[in-house]
Amino acid sequence: MKFAKYFVVFVGGTIFLTTLAGAYVRFAKPDIGPAPELKIERTVKRIERGRYLANHVAVCMDCHSKRDWSRFSGPVASGTLGGGGEKFGKEAGFPGTIYSTNLTPYQLESWTDGEIYRAVTGGVGKDGRALFPVMGYHRFGQMDKEDIYSIIAYIRGLPAIKTQIPQTELDFPVNLLNRLSPVQASHQPLPSPKDSVKYGAYLVNAAGCVDCHSKQEKGKLVAGTEFAGGMEFVQPNGIIRAPNITMDPKTGIGNWNQELFVSRFKSYADSSYRLHKLTEKDLNSPMPWSMYAGMSTSDIKAIYRYLGSLSPKTSSIKVRSFGK
Repeated sequence: MKFAKYFVVFVGGTIFLTTLAGAYVRFAKPDIGPAPELKIERTVKRIERGRYLANHVAVCMDCHSKRDWSRFSGPVASGTLGGGGEKFGKEAGFPGTIYSTNLTPYQLESWTDGEIYRAVTGGVGKDGRALFPVMGYHRFGQMDKEDIYSIIAYIRGLPAIKTQIPQTELDFPVNLLNRLSPVQASHQPLPSPKDSVKYGAYLVNAAGCVDCHSKQEKGKLVAGTEFAGGMEFVQPNGIIRAPNITMDPKTGIGNWNQELFVSRFKSYADSSYRLHKLTEKDLNSPMPWSMYAGMSTSDIKAIYRYLGSLSPKTSSIKVRSFGK
């Protein structure tokens, strides 16, 4: 009887503490503070820098637009740039149903520059809710603050697109754990392009290369697999996995020289490849090649040099698997 009494007390205490912790997370998180008071001047220089970053490096427009997945690499569908609504659902391995936000003035006109800044770099929306980190705010918060200002200046001038985006719905317990994800920005200065390795590292962070070219479990990168490939993209006809982009000569890009690396990207600068429609038997590349193709040759070279500075890793992943 004494054991039973202690057991009941233990269980009751555990339930109480769990409930208390859940309530704390639900009502006290995220807690990165209010949006800063900002008024970003929309200079020509900022707008052009923001256009470059948003379309060709950080590729914000990749997710915050509708993509035509009937064509190779899912190019942005005409008339949808920045309009949001791209779905990230359970069928693709996400813990719920997430929709990208409309970044045009139709949605953001009522947002202050500080509220947009906090969302982009900290992961907290205008209404105070935590954004799901499929949007790389952890990475963007490490970019130069001026680059973030430039992206905001650019999206402020996008043509308004009237779209009603469904509410994101996350499964339990991710809906609670996600509240712990937002963080304060820790900006780093933009390195000099003369330091090609450090500058390349900055671009790789902005582009999110490691997010896809690594293995993930429950939304977290598997330690030791960074840049060695493995993230799975589930498609109706099978699975495609991100390849190894370390300099391993057998399973990575160790046999690629700089010219080949650059040409791999620049080959998609000609939009004619998008005219070819895929068949039901094809697997599609999730890599937004047409966007990255707009990156400057010097920036692509810097990325190559940074990847060359990393230790090569051997990978046994199978890039394509047909059927489920």
